[in-house]
Amino acid sequence: MRLAPAPGARIAVTGGAGGIGRALVAALAEGGCAVTVLDLPASLAAHPVPEGVRAMPLDATDEAAVTEAFAGLGPLDGFVALAGFAGPRLPVAGTPAALWAEVAEGNLRATFLCARAALPLLRAGTSPAMVLMSSGLAAKPAPGYAPYAAAKAGVLALARTLAAENAPWLRVNAVAPSAVETAFLEGGTGREASPARLDREAYARGVPLGRLAVPEDLVGPLLFLLGPASAYVTGQTLHVNGGLLMP
Repeated sequence: MRLAPAPGARIAVTGGAGGIGRALVAALAEGGCAVTVLDLPASLAAHPVPEGVRAMPLDATDEAAVTEAFAGLGPLDGFVALAGFAGPRLPVAGTPAALWAEVAEGNLRATFLCARAALPLLRAGTSPAMVLMSSGLAAKPAPGYAPYAAAKAGVLALARTLAAENAPWLRVNAVAPSAVETAFLEGGTGREASPARLDREAYARGVPLGRLAVPEDLVGPLLFLLGPASAYVTGQTLHVNGGLLMP
């Protein structure tokens, strides 16, 4: 049985120009899938998509832009929502309401808008699957990440609700990684760089497998959840964290 989507599968990836997105898109394209990357114009300019992959500029927090972009996609067999960012690391007592709203919009609202827009396209696809990107912080919050942790916990609830509402024709699951060695740790792809929010060496010492994740560590789990080998898996969260969190 194939673990990944079959050649020719039509897959859309929001946030596909980010670190995890680029690794996933490369694997999908190498597997013969028809891939569309939707991301911020600055991200697409900094990281052009591979040959044969379609690129569409998109601010996933803009409802009208999301509606327009997805209207031009056609039927989908898979959709992956990777877009998101964490913002500066601040305690709740020092978090401005505007920052809370910005992080919530960039993670939970963006995921909701794109997932909703993808539904009719997936309905027209073959054995469709949706995967939403959450975070280990949704289950095990850390000081300074309240807006992001809360938004990503909302993504988990959204994934479970979508799975329940759209079964049996659609499978919806979530992936929750620990820290991944990408530009996300300094603000995010396509965003202004910020001071590092993580002591990488100290963090790695607390991980049973002894290191930070790299983008390629997420590719296998994502391909599995998109492909036929996970045909009886829906409404689940796959934690990819080197043993840092064992729920």
